[in-house]
Amino acid sequence: MKAAVVTEKGTQPIFSTFKEPTVTGDNVKIEVKTSALSNLTKMRAMGQHYSSGQDFPIVAGTDGVGLLDGKRVYFAAPSAPFGSLAEQVLVNKNLIIPLPDEIDDVTAAAIANPGMSSWVALVSRAHFVAGQTVLINGATGSAGSLAVKIAYHLGAKKVIVTGRNAEKLNKLGADCAISFDMTKSDGSEQFTSDLNSIINDGVDVVLDYLWGDSALAIMTAVAKFGDHTKTRFVSIGASSGQKDINLPSAILRSSSIEILGSGLKSATMKEVISAISGVFAWAAQEQVTIPTKTFKLEDIKAAWNAPLTPRVVVEVD
Repeated sequence: MKAAVVTEKGTQPIFSTFKEPTVTGDNVKIEVKTSALSNLTKMRAMGQHYSSGQDFPIVAGTDGVGLLDGKRVYFAAPSAPFGSLAEQVLVNKNLIIPLPDEIDDVTAAAIANPGMSSWVALVSRAHFVAGQTVLINGATGSAGSLAVKIAYHLGAKKVIVTGRNAEKLNKLGADCAISFDMTKSDGSEQFTSDLNSIINDGVDVVLDYLWGDSALAIMTAVAKFGDHTKTRFVSIGASSGQKDINLPSAILRSSSIEILGSGLKSATMKEVISAISGVFAWAAQEQVTIPTKTFKLEDIKAAWNAPLTPRVVVEVD
């Protein structure tokens, strides 16, 4: 079958042929229609993610949309060495979700992962309840902008968005928007000061897609109001490129901040699938869309190297 094949660790996939999957155990075979690309997809495929396997060659792709017995389904976590960027894929039957008729294949593939990231972080990790205040750091990307809508959908009283692009932030419809520039010598101090003027009534949940200096500035600002309700700081990604921060213990000792992670091993697959089901139901009901750019499977090189915004979706047939 035709597939996007990664032959060695650290290399990009090539359009080639791969053995067809054979049904075993609880796995089922799905005819793939669409699959979206994300940082997770790329890092896992090239063996650079903490959840990556070590055996190559493999087919790239972590999730997608296809046909099972003629019915449209979404699937996650294909069984190795098979991935979603192929004509066929092998998937555990418990990791499949029927698709609402109101969502087309491209939208379903595009919205599942970024929508799930904030849904899981809010519901399963932060135990968010309606009426709370949410701060989203890195809100201008696909996942962050969806997180704004999902937070309101789940009942947020107030949503604060932060990031590097002031123009984009102001278009997200949040209650408050704060931009920052960490390349300036006083970038962190200015950002912390701006935050202090906004969050004096507390923040219940922080969804952080960036990590790095901006994450530390947020924790510093939140710690100033340590006598407020507990703040759950959920790390979802590190799009800033900074993998490590110098976190003073005083920030934690002088506040009620709880630092949590939200990812493939901190959330269970049951929680992930439940979140994606929720995203699909919400998207179908509200007719939610997401900007996308589509590529054919044979153009996987161009797709792999395209910007992640708008969301890249590979059409297999």
